[in-house]
Amino acid sequence: MTDKTQMNDTVLEVRGLSVDFPSRHGAVPAIQDVSFDLRLGQTTCFVGESGSGKSVTARAVMNIVEPAVIRSGAINLVDLKAGQKLELSGLDPDGVEIRAVRGARIAMIFQEPMSSLSPVHTIGEQIIEAILLHQDVDAAQARDIAIDALRAVQITDPELAVDKYPFEYSGGMRQRAMIAMALGCEPDILIADEPTTALDVTTQAEILRLLLGLQESRRMAMMFITHDMGVVAEIADQVVVMLHGNVVETGDVDSIFHAPQHAYTRKLLNAAVGLNHSAARPDHQGGKDALVQTRDLCLTFGSGGRKKNTGVKALDEVSIDLHRGEILGIVGESGSGKTTLARVLMGRFQPQSGEATFKTREGQIVDLTKAASFRNGQVYREMRMIFQDPYGSLNPRMTIEQIIGEPLLVNGIAKGDALRRRVGELLEKVGLPGNIMERYPHAFSGGQRQRIGIARAIALDPQIIIADEATSALDGSIRAQILDLLLNLRDELNLSILFIAHDIGVVRYFCDRVAVMHKGRVVETGTALQICDDPQEPYTQRLISAVPIPDPRQRRLVRTVQTA
Repeated sequence: MTDKTQMNDTVLEVRGLSVDFPSRHGAVPAIQDVSFDLRLGQTTCFVGESGSGKSVTARAVMNIVEPAVIRSGAINLVDLKAGQKLELSGLDPDGVEIRAVRGARIAMIFQEPMSSLSPVHTIGEQIIEAILLHQDVDAAQARDIAIDALRAVQITDPELAVDKYPFEYSGGMRQRAMIAMALGCEPDILIADEPTTALDVTTQAEILRLLLGLQESRRMAMMFITHDMGVVAEIADQVVVMLHGNVVETGDVDSIFHAPQHAYTRKLLNAAVGLNHSAARPDHQGGKDALVQTRDLCLTFGSGGRKKNTGVKALDEVSIDLHRGEILGIVGESGSGKTTLARVLMGRFQPQSGEATFKTREGQIVDLTKAASFRNGQVYREMRMIFQDPYGSLNPRMTIEQIIGEPLLVNGIAKGDALRRRVGELLEKVGLPGNIMERYPHAFSGGQRQRIGIARAIALDPQIIIADEATSALDGSIRAQILDLLLNLRDELNLSILFIAHDIGVVRYFCDRVAVMHKGRVVETGTALQICDDPQEPYTQRLISAVPIPDPRQRRLVRTVQTA
């Protein structure tokens, strides 16, 4: 690989950048006095918790911050060939000059490709539109460029893929399509805003490897926004650490990881490194009493009609046990069947064959494969869910008291003053003050919202919590707080937790045992430490090897690029 230390051509200079959001009470600063450089051939990672100003900084570079306004500072785009600078912050956000820069010289890829791509236009149409806007070519030439761009991001059969719609692509393929669209005009700068957060570890590794390879071949400057310190360790040359809209530390990646100067940087690193260790007690593997058992569970989607044995096999002879007081992790790539299994256990899907049972507090064995088993509500009282998205899982029109109190009210457990007292107790149990119950979800951060979701889940004193990617949308330090909260609640309430995740580091830290799923099958089961440290199955080994290590001296992806 080219020696990046020799690539110090500065293509973007940001000096003293400040951005404000207007409000009824005056301007609210989003970022203050931010300065950095982007250099050709280098990756600069921006890290920090949600609300630290990372995305606002990226959008300011593109001059797309409305309704916010750039209060002060300079953003200079450098033309190295002409030796000239274009000051971007002073341009009309809707003007011809800045529109000529966006996409052509500075391109951006976003966190969620499904919402960033138009669902009513083919992938090719969306890439071709950007090419026609910025290049002097006709439609046929633009189509050829689009196909070449899809081929460059390693999409199979690009001549066919160019005419497909986003819903026909997997998550990883949609992100590749977004990268192809961004690179269609061969920009000098690529801004990647959390492009791998929603992806499983193997797909994330593929996308990171792809970005590194494209950066090498095209010698782009990359501004990469993430909250995953493992990703930073893998790909960064320079790191900018942000907190409350301020840059608190900058430096080369090795110095940031091995000689951090600021307390907040050390906090981020400690949260990342902590996930490499297990917080589960060695003697806490759950009791012998199995609360949930599945045996040879099979579920195929789209298998009806005249053609038998067709459709997608979502679950293929799945057998697991969840014991009392145990945390069982279910891991695997997207599409492996993790969430489908949870939905079967909660009665959303009925399998075609196999067994799934639940043991109630009274010792009754309930058949979870029958829809009738869920009609009296007992299963739903004793088996509760925490969802992935802390923003979408809370009703924005309900107060916190109504959200947490609803299951208590519906089940006739409490109302009036008793309900209010119980909601206050639940809030305090999850580390929130009881006086927030009259507020609405929009007033809270992602971590606080997930705590509210946990309070709702434990309101009925359940035996089992099913947590479906419950921490994947959270920043590293907030994720660690939520995991510690769940561990404490497990011990205090003797909960059993079925923990669905694609983050191996989280599973190592949090779970007692792990079941690894691949294409609807459980391919390996063992203790969390055994699965993470000594996996036996090739698929499990591939999963573990794809996990980024939060140490730039132990990079995996860069070595892959070097030998490519």
